This record gives sequence, structure tokens and C-alpha cells, in this order.
Amino acid sequence: MAELPSYLEDQTFEAILQRMLDALPDDWDKSEGNPIYNALAPVAAELAQAAIWAQEVLRRGFAQTTFGQYLDLRAAEHGLTRKSATKATGQVTFTGTPGTVIPAETQVSTEGSEAAPAIFFTTTEEVTIGEDGAATASIEAVETGASGNVAAGTITMLAQPVTGVTSVTNTSATTGGTDEETDESLLERFLQKVRQPGTSGNKADYINWALEVSGIGGAQVIPLWNGPGTVKVVLLGTDKKPASTEVVQAVQNYIAPTSGTGEGKAPIGADVTVVAATPVEINISAIVVLTGTKTLQEVQATFEKALDDYLASIAFASDPTVRYVKIGSLLLDTEGVQDYSNLLVNNGTANVTIGLDEVAVRGTVTLNE
Repeated sequence: MAELPSYLEDQTFEAILQRMLDALPDDWDKSEGNPIYNALAPVAAELAQAAIWAQEVLRRGFAQTTFGQYLDLRAAEHGLTRKSATKATGQVTFTGTPGTVIPAETQVSTEGSEAAPAIFFTTTEEVTIGEDGAATASIEAVETGASGNVAAGTITMLAQPVTGVTSVTNTSATTGGTDEETDESLLERFLQKVRQPGTSGNKADYINWALEVSGIGGAQVIPLWNGPGTVKVVLLGTDKKPASTEVVQAVQNYIAPTSGTGEGKAPIGADVTVVAATPVEINISAIVVLTGTKTLQEVQATFEKALDDYLASIAFASDPTVRYVKIGSLLLDTEGVQDYSNLLVNNGTANVTIGLDEVAVRGTVTLNE
């Protein structure tokens, strides 16, 4: 919080009580435990509490220091609302006896454990197992949130047996599940809007429109990319990686479901193309000297997390270049690493340039002793 105004400085219980005692005649007994002291102490405590409340009013009154519902109120003043959590979707394939009908709202799940509870999904349509012994159904997570985004091959359980069904699996990952927007994300959108207000379809407008859709963690705008009247909007997901197909389509429908007609947010005449950012894999190899406090596997896991955080921090930044020296610094700062040699980033020792419509993502990481 910024520096407090002078009238809120030195408003502790002790300071207030001392000022009150100092205002009384010196020949009065003001020592602790005497009636005058005992009468003033509760008042000083209440005044000190009131000063704390006043500081809280200031903190909650400014966007950069407020939180929760108070941030929602500030954002609402500029037409922004916190993005709600969404459910992950995908498909599963049932195998079993041909002709078996699998009703809508059949529950399937991942295999649960104490460390990772099962994630449940329901089918959104009725399907019948065909002559090939398989049927594919669309599914939706029971609960909202990013936890519903599970890897391919992990949905293998039927919540209740279905006669004629022998197995179930998802051949591809489920996507589109997002948690409720965080204070940090909402504040970022708030500051983006007030510092770079949109006006009649300028670049800021397209960025703000894209960020209003759940599942978007960043947007770039490339004007006139394919001639007069064309606009390309490039998207990142909340994980700072290329946005999913479903989220890209949602943004397209929100901004310009039909190019040039003005049916969405975009003005009439704008030919808008919405795409996911193109991933640029960052492949790293190095020889490391370990301190002996961590195994090579632990070191690699820690380094990969630091690398992911670094790449996310530069995604769609003003300078998204992946810097060779920064990778080396991350590796050297990894707990358990004493030194390293033969560091290669994309088979070289140079920086990796990232284009306007690209985003750096972790590729292969190979650390050897």
C-alpha cells in the first residue's frame, strides 16, 4: 500500500494513550492501574482500532490494493466481471457388445487415489455400440475447474456398471476447464482496460474483448495482416500456452461470428480471424554437477517447473525472446545443482527469437551427469 496519510500515522494504542495522558495535568496520577489510566485505555484501544479500519477502507478503495468482492465492484465500474469457472469437455470411447445403448448422463471417471481423487464426467448424449464394438460419446466434467482437464487414457472407470460395456477410455485429453478468475487476472484485465481504453475497434478493443472470454490468458492483435480490413487475434490459454480449439472458437463467436457483418463486438467491415498462438518448442540439454542433496530426477523436475514459469512470464511480453543466459541462470539456481556445462538451447548457444504470433513452450529437457 502507498504511504499512509499523516492523520493515520502513529495511531497505535500506545501512541494514542500517551497523547491522551500527556493532555492531562502533570500533577495527576496517570500511572498504569490508576482510575485515570484505566478510564482512558479502553478509549485509546477503540481509537486505534478505528485507525486500522480507516487504513482498510483505503486499501479496499483502490484497485491495486483491494481484493475479492471489492475488486469485483471496482471492475464493475468499468464493465468488467470476474470470469466464472467452466467445465472441461471431451470424448470417451466405450467398447462392448454391439447394440448396447449407453444413455446420456452415464458417469465415467479417472481412477482415484488418496493423493489424487477421481475426476467425474457425464456423457451428454445417448450412444449405441456399433458393429465394430465401440461407440464414442461427448462428455462434460461434473465439477467446474481446471481439474477437469485430464490427460488422454486416464478416464477408464464407469461410476456404475453398464450391462454390455466392457471398458471405457478417452483417446484424447479433456480441455476447456477453467477455475474462477483470480484477483491477479481480474486486476490485470482491469488495468489493461483503464490504461489502454478501447475506442471504435482499435487494438486495445480487440485485446479487451478477447480477455473477456473464459479460458483466455493473453491476446495479441495483428492489424492488416492479410490486407485492408483484416485483423488477426492471437490467443493464449490461462496456462500461457496456445489456447484450445474450443476457446479459440468461443472468442471468434464473441468478437466476429461472421466476418464484416458487425454481429459480434467487432465493427462492421472488420474481417477478423482468431487463432491460437503458434508454439515454439524450447529444447534443452546440459551436463550437470550435482551437490548430492537431490537426485537427478528431482533436479530435472524442479528445473522444468522453473523453466515453465519463465516461459509463461515472457509469453506475449514486449520482448518474448528466450535468453540463453537466463536458461543457464535457472539451471544454476536449481536446488541440487552445483555447476553445469555443455548447455544447449534448441541445439545452440544463442537466444531464441519468438514472433508476434508465437509463444515459447517447454520441449524436451535432457539433463545428464
